[in-house]
Amino acid sequence: MWVKPHPDFSPERPLFVCVLANTETAKIPNISAAGKSPKLTDYTPAADAELVETGNAISISEPAMTPSGAPTPAVLTRASMLLTGIPCLFINCGLRIRPKVPAIDINALPGGDIRKGNAVADAADIYKKSHVLGKKLSKFSDFVIIGESVPGGTTTALGVLKALGYDGKVSSSFPENPLDLKNSVVSLGMKNAGITFGSLRNKPLRAVECLGDPMMAAAAGLVDGLETKTVLAGGTQMVAVLGIIKHLDLVRDVSIATTCYVAGDPSANFREMTDIMGYQAFTADPGFGNSRFAGLRMYERGDVKEGVGAGGAMFASAMMGFSQKEFREKTEEVCESIFGTIS
Repeated sequence: MWVKPHPDFSPERPLFVCVLANTETAKIPNISAAGKSPKLTDYTPAADAELVETGNAISISEPAMTPSGAPTPAVLTRASMLLTGIPCLFINCGLRIRPKVPAIDINALPGGDIRKGNAVADAADIYKKSHVLGKKLSKFSDFVIIGESVPGGTTTALGVLKALGYDGKVSSSFPENPLDLKNSVVSLGMKNAGITFGSLRNKPLRAVECLGDPMMAAAAGLVDGLETKTVLAGGTQMVAVLGIIKHLDLVRDVSIATTCYVAGDPSANFREMTDIMGYQAFTADPGFGNSRFAGLRMYERGDVKEGVGAGGAMFASAMMGFSQKEFREKTEEVCESIFGTIS
């Protein structure tokens, strides 16, 4: 089994949703590898959506990869969408750069720098709009997978988890997780917001306002509105969304799917957190150690790890009956179409 436990579901109308947002937190030097440079993280979500939809990152001329040269996880998500034929819907919930592909715009502002303690001014409004959207989507689909593209999102996730009272250890798109930097950023944000560890456990949307990002409010609102089985596609960023859902006392059929790279990250505690919160977790291993592409093999050493719903996209491929080898070969085809032949 390349996805554990095996996703034993047979939906008739599955849907993949990817929530896109920016946060100024991503521009803090050395905090995110989701872009060739901190400034370019503004373009990352738009480029990810474009790549998943068309096979090309239209909004940037830079290669769709991290500073180390590993390709964006959007290539994994595109591979799954091509294999499975599952439709992918993008939601703009606070972008500085709009994607040049169709996206639902819920008219939200980008997130601020959480060091100021005022990160998402319109969190409650985002949640309400997303709840309405979720109710509509549940009329079109019986199984929804929700991914995200938010550079800097593991740092905002750390902030929200601490505000809710969880000793969460978040992952990173860097091979070496800058946890000291993330913790110092979160500590400053908590100080400026006047909150302490666990002080917002009963006010999860307030935690998003102070230390989160727009995606979190949108994803939680979608889950609230959806009347279907839902899988959150992502690593520790989506663990923070689970925390929000739990502390809003939402009783929904929701689980989480991530990559083996996040689940096995010794600097994070993904499995511990999902166990504590009481949600089922799925883990996907694409077997990139056997890939002919050096960029994909870099995932095995800790580059990138997750993003753009990659874990949930692999979950979807396994659910639809595709093997690890079929998924890996399709991902290699996508990489070849974008980057050319790479050893």
